[in-house]
Amino acid sequence: MQRNLLVTGWASFLTDVSTEMIYPLLQAFVAMILSGRRALVGPVLGIIEGTSESTASLLKVFSGYYSDRVRARKAPTIAGYSVSACAKTLLFLASHGWYFVLLSRLFDRVGKGIRTAPRDALISESVPATQQGAAFGFQRAMDFAGATAGVAICYLVSLRHLDHSTGTLRDLGAFYLLFGLSVIPAFAAVCLLFFANETRPALDDGGAHASRPSLDYREYDRKLQLFFLAHLVFTLGNSSNQFLLLRSMDLGFALPSVILMYLAHNLSSALLSRYLGGLSDRVGRIGVLMTGYLLYGIVYGSFGLITESSSALLWAFWVLYGIYYAMTEGAEKALVAELAPEESRATALGFFQTIEGIALFVSSVLAGFLFSLAPAAPFIFGAITSVSTAAILMQIRRGP
Repeated sequence: MQRNLLVTGWASFLTDVSTEMIYPLLQAFVAMILSGRRALVGPVLGIIEGTSESTASLLKVFSGYYSDRVRARKAPTIAGYSVSACAKTLLFLASHGWYFVLLSRLFDRVGKGIRTAPRDALISESVPATQQGAAFGFQRAMDFAGATAGVAICYLVSLRHLDHSTGTLRDLGAFYLLFGLSVIPAFAAVCLLFFANETRPALDDGGAHASRPSLDYREYDRKLQLFFLAHLVFTLGNSSNQFLLLRSMDLGFALPSVILMYLAHNLSSALLSRYLGGLSDRVGRIGVLMTGYLLYGIVYGSFGLITESSSALLWAFWVLYGIYYAMTEGAEKALVAELAPEESRATALGFFQTIEGIALFVSSVLAGFLFSLAPAAPFIFGAITSVSTAAILMQIRRGP
């Protein structure tokens, strides 16, 4: 149903407009709250991003399992988007302590944990099997288009409130202005989702003896198990984008320039996600994913090795980072949906997101402490894990 694809796509667009009006500012916002305690910025960012991503991701598999059990996609999707919209209001309390930033990010990710698996199953069940990569690529393209718009708004407002002597915003009031604006598209996305149609996947034989969704990953296809392992290894080195933003500022760029770099990343992803997701339908998922992970390794290694004298190259590496996203995010979900048992599709998609979230906790906390020791260290580590991931995918490709 093209209607579901359009509704979920535009809901993702509006939600990412909201999220990305805030996200590029978080590391600068935390730095302002912790002014005078600069050494804590890296570890605190690691705790915020790691805790919020991993704790919320535990919900993804259970949300997917619940969606499969009750054969409902629409209601849990709406509930998740609603939680994320409400979470943004907690940022207004952050002047009382950085832990309110943690709570806001945590509940924002809880909302994502609730909605992601049922939404992805809704998309998968709304298009033919031969168009899965293109469908997920379109959804990610809308995500990144919204992110591009959100970052553009963030950039324009930040220019107006920039303190040229520090390279960041003048005061907390400027941050709060953007936080207030971000709530509007978040709640608009929730309203839009009521126009989606429920897919309600059919039971195997009409009811009594129908297959039930399984939480036991050992019952899944061996290729899917190996892909879960590969993604776990990769995510251990895939720390939060906040560290890329922080690294860019440490190399001498002012906040508005860093926001523009992030905008270039989102724009390249938005323009290419639909095409590269569709490419995986035609040439195979594994080859596209291996290329994407190796590109990630090049980008992360470059962030680690680059010096202030050659920091202008960061513009190109941010664009390449966006291409990595376009190559992998749609193809990953399409591969999971393709290999998962039909009665456990949302559960398997939830497993995938949960594995990612748990590993993100380790990677973000580790990156925070590595960054405080040597700013290049987390990026070199990420490059190593990406090469290891490509080696595991090669085994999947060679398998039966």
